Amino acid sequence: MILPPETDALGQWLADSPLSTHAEALQQLVGRAIELAEQHGDYPRWQQALAQLPAVHPGSLALDSSAIRIGQADDCSAIEQAQLLLALQTLHPWRKGPFDFFGTRIDTEWRSDWKWDRLKDAIQPLAGRTVLDIGCGSGYHCWRMRAAGATRVIGIDPTILFLMQFRAAQHYIRDEAVQFWPVGIDELPANMACFDSVFSMGILYHRRSPIDHLLQLKDLLRTGGQLVLETLVVEGDAQACLIPDGRYAKMRNIWFLPSVAMLKVWLKRSGFHDIRLVDVGPTTTEEQRATDWMRFESLADYLDPLDPSRTIEGHPAPLRAVLTAIK
Repeated sequence: MILPPETDALGQWLADSPLSTHAEALQQLVGRAIELAEQHGDYPRWQQALAQLPAVHPGSLALDSSAIRIGQADDCSAIEQAQLLLALQTLHPWRKGPFDFFGTRIDTEWRSDWKWDRLKDAIQPLAGRTVLDIGCGSGYHCWRMRAAGATRVIGIDPTILFLMQFRAAQHYIRDEAVQFWPVGIDELPANMACFDSVFSMGILYHRRSPIDHLLQLKDLLRTGGQLVLETLVVEGDAQACLIPDGRYAKMRNIWFLPSVAMLKVWLKRSGFHDIRLVDVGPTTTEEQRATDWMRFESLADYLDPLDPSRTIEGHPAPLRAVLTAIK
């Protein structure tokens, strides 16, 4: 193993955290999740890629830059650079980022730094907080949260490839304050009420019951904790909501796209207060696109080629809003 399993020393890590009440259940949950991850058909190939990461020490780290920067090009020899490139390419596709490993830039599908820039100055300061990032992908935003001063950051995502991408970064960063658990929100204990900040970005529209998701988010937060919610929305008043009949932008699992006004009502009805709109705007093909590190279809393929203001199915093109709310 290139890294200790996520369960190594997890019990003590949890015992020393606001999650201590749920330590035993969480340790068992993560242990089972890792066991299941290792049964994934591609796991041996991905693990071999991690084992091939060159054993070099990064001379510097920059977790607060647009691309998470690990080391410099001159930290590696030419042979090590080639070895690194091959290992990282084996973990294709890279969706959230960007990253820079010793001068090898991973130009991910999403410019996740743009999303972070839109919200970072509008959220409560993360210094000293315990943070949960739901649907964290490769963990890009987890590192930005840690750089912003969070004491502990837990990213959860059931996609095993994202776990391996996180491990590639953690192999060099080695910051045990940042954890990746390959689980979904439904697997977490009920009524944890222990996180200072909970981020749900790009998740709500995948949930069949959006109100239940908001209630789950509230139950994860301590009283006074902050929710940071980013989701697809549509224009309109408090009665406007798009429920696609079939696919939306070629995605099957899209259920509810409310207006911002309706979303505020949902948050209020779910028990949140101090609800604030941080940002709303269209997703562009500069922010989400195919690259050498994500060679499949992307946003340009999901839009009507004759009218990019509509999806290929004729729905309004993706419009995203960021809101914050307090429990």
